[in-house]
Amino acid sequence: MSLYPGVALITGAASGIGQATAVSFAKEGCGRIVLADRNASGLGETSALIKDAASGCEVLKVQTDVSKVDSVQHLVDEAVSHFGRVDYVCNAAGVLSNNERSSETTPDEFDRINGINYRGCWLCSRAEIKQMLTQDPLPTHDGRPGNRGSVVNIASQLGIVGRPAAPAYCGSKAAVISMTRCDAIDYSKDNIRINCVCPGVIDTPMTKPNMDVLGPAISIAPMDRPGTAQEVADCVLFLCSSKASFVQGSALVVDGGYVIN
Repeated sequence: MSLYPGVALITGAASGIGQATAVSFAKEGCGRIVLADRNASGLGETSALIKDAASGCEVLKVQTDVSKVDSVQHLVDEAVSHFGRVDYVCNAAGVLSNNERSSETTPDEFDRINGINYRGCWLCSRAEIKQMLTQDPLPTHDGRPGNRGSVVNIASQLGIVGRPAAPAYCGSKAAVISMTRCDAIDYSKDNIRINCVCPGVIDTPMTKPNMDVLGPAISIAPMDRPGTAQEVADCVLFLCSSKASFVQGSALVVDGGYVIN
């Protein structure tokens, strides 16, 4: 039996971690996948990669702005209309730091970063959890009790430690970790699992133009290299699977050892 007999929903699915996660779900046997992003052409690219990886996988593309309440609700409504439920979620939509100190950051820039990274993640998780509350658990790979759904939020190593010129970004990711832990407490009794992944510097189209700025962060980590989107996606899939049935409220760090050095 597949580890993923249900429906996967991935935000930020047009590139990077979101794209790698969506394709990984298809490769691992998930037959119904919802892709969400503002970038319509990127959604098309991810859909094509999924079809190459698993031709029988059903894909729903929904252009979504995670900072907008109505857009997020439309995403979940479309997913349920097409597939009946939402079982595995990766909330990967996000933006990078503005690389400015607080005194140099405008309120508008602070609101932009937090409106996507924190509020947007909260809006998505909120809508997804509401749907999961209506669902029965799916069967599991080995007969253990299943969950009504699993949410994985993408935070950051910089939600755990700070760095210069990144208070808005670090704050937004720390908020995602705290939100994840609180939701995990609140929805354990409802049999919904909620965790987050905290990537370090990952080689994606979003970070590639900033590798000069990110170089010191790479060298701090003992493994001394950027991670790959696939390495993060593998962790997301584990947390979504029934093999992680006792993992709740975790902030899984995937950073080559940055936070331990």
